[in-house]
Amino acid sequence: MTELPRIFDRALHRRRLDRAARRFGGADFLVGRAAVDLAARLRMVNRAFPIAVEMGARQGVLRRVLEGERARVGLLVETALSEVMLRRTGGIRVVADEERLPLAPQAVDLIVSALSLHWINDLVGCLIQVRRALRPDGLFIGSLLGGATLTELRQVLLEAEIEILGGAGPRVSPFADAYDCAALLQRAGFALPVVDVDTVRVRYDHPLKLLADLRAMGETSVLVQRPAALSREVLRRACEFYLRRFSGADGRITATFEILALTGWAPRPGQ
Repeated sequence: MTELPRIFDRALHRRRLDRAARRFGGADFLVGRAAVDLAARLRMVNRAFPIAVEMGARQGVLRRVLEGERARVGLLVETALSEVMLRRTGGIRVVADEERLPLAPQAVDLIVSALSLHWINDLVGCLIQVRRALRPDGLFIGSLLGGATLTELRQVLLEAEIEILGGAGPRVSPFADAYDCAALLQRAGFALPVVDVDTVRVRYDHPLKLLADLRAMGETSVLVQRPAALSREVLRRACEFYLRRFSGADGRITATFEILALTGWAPRPGQ
């Protein structure tokens, strides 16, 4: 069997999440938005889920949102790659890598994830594990960052490096689009796959504020083939480009985040 290429350094990702945990509460707005959307999708399903698992838990953000869904969600087990990210939440917690889920076949009724799946090397393999862990007619709802995420930052970093260094390396991680995710759900064997797109535009006083938020979220690049750290000269020039091209009349810049919401059901005869 051909081994899939490793795009992301998962050990580095864990360290970045550990580092981010201390300041995550001040930059959890994207995960919070994804969690609220996930809860709204659950409310449209007229059934209960006695046993649920969260992948990539972030300090109990999703757990707190789902407190209002106790009529539908029973026991919630939170899992995360980063033990530090799990320390500020309650309930049952398990340190686990999303790429190797410690779940028995047909063991749970619901699996959810709010903005962690875009760091998975083999996303379809992860989704297959999710589908196998679900009981027949079990539900998966997950969200990840999509292809339009940080398009402004990607452009200005590329332009600054080409101008100063004569070439550029990948600074922003590659993200899937809605069509890719729908195909991945089908390949993983889910029934009734649905992918929705939520485009979020956030305003910042300065590009450095955006970079600080990304660091606090644990969302800085962990590409295996990543270039050397940004020089001050490249960073300064990138900020100049950003302020010139993507700021409004008030001088504040815009950063785009695209959230893809994936929904799929474990197959069941007569579904």
